[in-house]
Amino acid sequence: MTIVHLLEDNARKYGNDIALVEINPDQPETRRRTWHEFDLVEPTPRVDYYRREISWAVFNEKSNRLANMLTQNGIGKGKKVAILLMNCIDWLPIYFGILKTGALAVPLNFRYSSDEIDYCLQLAQADVLIFGTEFIGRVEAVADKISKKCNLIYFGSSCPAFADDYNDLTSECSSIYPECTLTEEDDAAIYFSSGTTGFPKAILHNHESLIHSCRVEQAHHSQTKDDCFLCIPPLYHTGAKMHWFGSLITGSKAVILKGTQARNILSAASEEKCSIVWLLVPWAQDILNALDSGEISLDEFDFSAWRLMHIGAQPVPQSLIKRWLEYFPNQQYDTNYGLSESIGPGAVHLGVENVHKVGAIGVAGYGWQVKIVDTEGNTVNQGDVGELCLKGPGVMTCYYRDEKATADTLKNGWLYTGDMAMEDEDGFIYLVDRKKDVIITGGENLYPVQIENFLAAHPKIMDIAVIGLPDARLGEIATAIIQIKDGITCTEEEINEFCLSLPRYKRPRKIIFADVPRNPTGKIEKPKLRKIYGAEGIVNSQNKS
Repeated sequence: MTIVHLLEDNARKYGNDIALVEINPDQPETRRRTWHEFDLVEPTPRVDYYRREISWAVFNEKSNRLANMLTQNGIGKGKKVAILLMNCIDWLPIYFGILKTGALAVPLNFRYSSDEIDYCLQLAQADVLIFGTEFIGRVEAVADKISKKCNLIYFGSSCPAFADDYNDLTSECSSIYPECTLTEEDDAAIYFSSGTTGFPKAILHNHESLIHSCRVEQAHHSQTKDDCFLCIPPLYHTGAKMHWFGSLITGSKAVILKGTQARNILSAASEEKCSIVWLLVPWAQDILNALDSGEISLDEFDFSAWRLMHIGAQPVPQSLIKRWLEYFPNQQYDTNYGLSESIGPGAVHLGVENVHKVGAIGVAGYGWQVKIVDTEGNTVNQGDVGELCLKGPGVMTCYYRDEKATADTLKNGWLYTGDMAMEDEDGFIYLVDRKKDVIITGGENLYPVQIENFLAAHPKIMDIAVIGLPDARLGEIATAIIQIKDGITCTEEEINEFCLSLPRYKRPRKIIFADVPRNPTGKIEKPKLRKIYGAEGIVNSQNKS
């Protein structure tokens, strides 16, 4: 069984049921488009819509048309097809069309520069790149290099001269599955690491990883055919896609929302009767701040169907969830931990029944094993800090074409995550920090996440990042980059006074008021902060007070 077979089953059993909805708040609400089971399949609409929907049958037909086109052009097992698209209703049908040929899908980060696009395509040895309108300039800048080994296919209107048109290539292709034999052992996809310390690494997964993530999602969130999942994060990332796999395995509806504004998130959840919404910390903060300020009122919306809000991709401040449940007392809350090397979320799982343990990332997820080890690989005592390791069917096959990085990360079947963690007396795991982000000040180890969680409770703080910066006497000092809520003033003295209840060695030695940069999956870009706020950056920083 692979996820390709799940799609085929859904098309047979639920053909005329809605599979995907796309909401584009930038378009007029009067502009809508519906594809039903027997509608003509339009591969790429020539206009944008506020709302589009497709059935499971049309989803499957779109995938099959692409699969047949690729197969006719020699794309099959062992080949790689890259996807460079913004979130849209066609993203997932394209992904499945690639998998149906037996080729590997290679999703690319939509923030990649031209050089990064070129690098990733070469590292993955991509045979085809399917790219969208937003990327014409970036792809054109390296098209001469790319096109020597990789065919360029453009998805959108007004195809550029250096690429082939997706519509022209697929419009006459069969909508019947080309019947490629697939097993769980076959390679399925290459994902890329966040690349926060340089160019990203290519992460190879097989079909066993993908189908396991489907089972994990359903086991953790009890999804049924009646659920509706609101998907906001970028689909190139394992997190968003693997949470959507819960919709795939149950044949339920999902909504792809373009944009992350608080009002649009709440409107989509209300209008589409979403029952499960996955947020990143900044979006949850935006919603809470809009509710606190009166910019948005809950009376405007109908959340009777919304049963679960969950967060992942980063540590979650306890204060944020406390505030959330005050506004949404009838919702369940959950958090999942994972990384692209473990096929995204769910390797560690809090569970809706453990809301009293908010702050922990949880216990071993469905089908997963966990351990926390010291630098010698020995399991640490309960309560001690060590490196979190994972083992299960979702662990990557390897870092593609990087034997050294693979050997450093995979040891005796265990994935060494690089995350520092501890286990409490009840067996719940708490994320302490990234191994490389630990600050050593005067011989003491500081874990920035602990300081960030403390400061996140300050009523004036919107976002917070703590990094280590060089110091001649102490080696490093803890520096807090603090983003204050809009329209509010705050002083360094206020922050220092708030920190008096922290042990002295944990208090930030320097305060910088500035924006906190996060990548598309919500993770703080600490290498960028360390680069900005080196010796010169600190001197030149602007206080927002």
